[in-house]
Amino acid sequence: MAFDKFLIAPFEDGTRKDVKPWLVPDQAFEELNNAYNFRGRIKKRIGSFNVGTSQTKAALTSRLRIKVGTTDPVTGNLSGTVPLGATIGAVGQLFSIDTDTFTVFNGAAGAQDMKKSGGTATTYTFDIGTGAYVFVAAAVNTDVYFYPSTPVMGFANYEKIEINDEHTFAFDRNFNYQLINTGWEAITPAVAAAQWSSSDSQFFWSENYRGLNDYSYILFTTNYKATDYMRYYDGAAWNVFRPTYNSGSANYTIDTARIIVSFQNRLLLLNVAEGFDGSALVNTITNRCRYSQIGSPLAADAWHEDVDGKGSFIDAPTREAIVSAAKIKNRLIVYFERSTYELVYTGNQVYPFRWQEINSQLGCESTFSIISFDKVVLGIGDSGIHACSGANVERIDSKIPDEIFKIHNDNDGVFRVCGIRDFYNEMSYWSIPSQGSDEVFPGTLLIYNYVNNTWATFDDSVTTFGYHYLEEDEAWTTSIGTWEDRNEIWNSGALESKHRYVIAGNQQGFTYIMSRDWARNAFSQQITNITEAGGVVTVTSIDHNLETGDFVHIHNAVGITELNDNIYKVKRITKDTFTIDESPAVTGTYSGSGTISLVSKIDIYTKRFNFYSGLGLNTNIEKTDFLVDKVDDGEMTVDYLASSSGLSLRDMGVNTGAILGTAILETTSYGGLEDTQERFWHAVYLQAQGESVQLRLYWDDDQMKNNDISLRWFEMNGILFHASPTQEL
Repeated sequence: MAFDKFLIAPFEDGTRKDVKPWLVPDQAFEELNNAYNFRGRIKKRIGSFNVGTSQTKAALTSRLRIKVGTTDPVTGNLSGTVPLGATIGAVGQLFSIDTDTFTVFNGAAGAQDMKKSGGTATTYTFDIGTGAYVFVAAAVNTDVYFYPSTPVMGFANYEKIEINDEHTFAFDRNFNYQLINTGWEAITPAVAAAQWSSSDSQFFWSENYRGLNDYSYILFTTNYKATDYMRYYDGAAWNVFRPTYNSGSANYTIDTARIIVSFQNRLLLLNVAEGFDGSALVNTITNRCRYSQIGSPLAADAWHEDVDGKGSFIDAPTREAIVSAAKIKNRLIVYFERSTYELVYTGNQVYPFRWQEINSQLGCESTFSIISFDKVVLGIGDSGIHACSGANVERIDSKIPDEIFKIHNDNDGVFRVCGIRDFYNEMSYWSIPSQGSDEVFPGTLLIYNYVNNTWATFDDSVTTFGYHYLEEDEAWTTSIGTWEDRNEIWNSGALESKHRYVIAGNQQGFTYIMSRDWARNAFSQQITNITEAGGVVTVTSIDHNLETGDFVHIHNAVGITELNDNIYKVKRITKDTFTIDESPAVTGTYSGSGTISLVSKIDIYTKRFNFYSGLGLNTNIEKTDFLVDKVDDGEMTVDYLASSSGLSLRDMGVNTGAILGTAILETTSYGGLEDTQERFWHAVYLQAQGESVQLRLYWDDDQMKNNDISLRWFEMNGILFHASPTQEL
């Protein structure tokens, strides 16, 4: 029988939720989960690799950490108290001495032994109540690091004189960190000016501007907590920033602001908390903009509202709160809860600014969802993802109109949404708390390819994003991972120093780089403990953010080697524990160093195809050819669903023995000429008839647990359908 052939290539769209699946355009998809449209082809999700240059220390150098001392050069002893700040000691915290780790797993009062992964130490105790630690006979003359294991709450780049050679800073709930070649280092952690007391939903906003001199470089930072005040970094240390706004008394202070932004040669503070008249009370004026004098914002009188030519304030004509702000060219766009304004520069030095409303209906509810482009600013509001051009505000998410309403608002969910633009990967990412989940931290990334206007979703736990510039060229001897993990050529510009990457942080203090050139995800969770009872293996990982049905890859679990380098399906027990399925018989006792990486499951639903619906006929699809990139040992399951049913015809065919073949799309070479090709056409035979036929491409559980499949690439360049018409609709 002759078949008609229909080619779907290149792919011109991504996830579409605005119409029913049978009305979705041929080049679009009902679902793209852990896959996305990149330059006309469908690729496995963007991977990630840990920050740091050492393969053996990647899980340590990529975490926010504090150097607490160096062991004695003769005895190897060290004792002291960690700078806990506002965070008490807790189960899940960690110490490291070189590559040896000491994990806090016992929450009892007093000095308790930790789990030791290796080394010579004979005493290794920690008191979670006081922060006191003791090490005896550890490796001599070796740095000791403490890992608070709290969420990453912000990133910032400190502008330096050198071009594209900015320092990368990070913040957790209490401390400031700087990234150097060997990993993260806390900045003077015992100094009060370097400590914060954020909650796990009070994130950090930073802005580079000048200081007392026009040649000074200053990084201003706020976490919008009045008792913490604002801070600034001058290249040597962090300092409290609490300017006065009245020349008559030092008691009139600007304690904090939600947003700090430089504009028209002034520093602006938006949505401020102000002290007054020496009172312990603080007034929060959510619609206020405070601005400094032209020039230095650190001068003693720079913010004085009662001195002509100095600072002052202007309140917006609305009681809505200022939520976020961004600049477009020479314009400052300020988002309120349900409206959008521009802070217009007048040129009048007495009254330099005025408010001008742009849209009275569309605003923004997530401060860190703002993403700036050259012509628009994107932000997430309570009614959609909005783009402001400076002249108008409109939704850009018409293809996925209901996704924005799935943000989980409990647990300060709106404050946890964070977005960023990835220039190299041509993407914008938003970390989203998922509706229906009890998790505190975001578990989904909403993906927007701004080049081809397509959407997708990734599974990942990210608390915040930022940028990082590689400090030196990457060398093979220090590269993390194997060549099979990677997809870039070795002379790729992405490996050069000063290349700008997107850096992500999570709820356990891990940081990693987002890169389309990596096939797998970074180490992102610490294993605090592993126990076995009745053949059931339980893993403790604090705030793991995993759901039942997720898959994890276990690494370097010292003491229980049977689990290492294997992938397991998860069953969630509590927010800190989960069990794994089909685990081998476990012997020994877990002693630390174990980490987890999330294994992302590709799950793609095409549109529901009927190439003959215009003729009033049903369709039959006997065969489908896929143009795929070559991947050694790679494969994908192809399921098919008829009409509007969700019934898996592949599963039914396997169960009854009626299926032709296995419905497995092999992306590995068949040999011969294909060994020399980068991509080829491979066929999958179907038995699908109905009002429409939908394909589902995914990894089943067995494929997910196969390292050579789920940790490798998948790239689809086109689909060729072999179809024929059948009876009338």
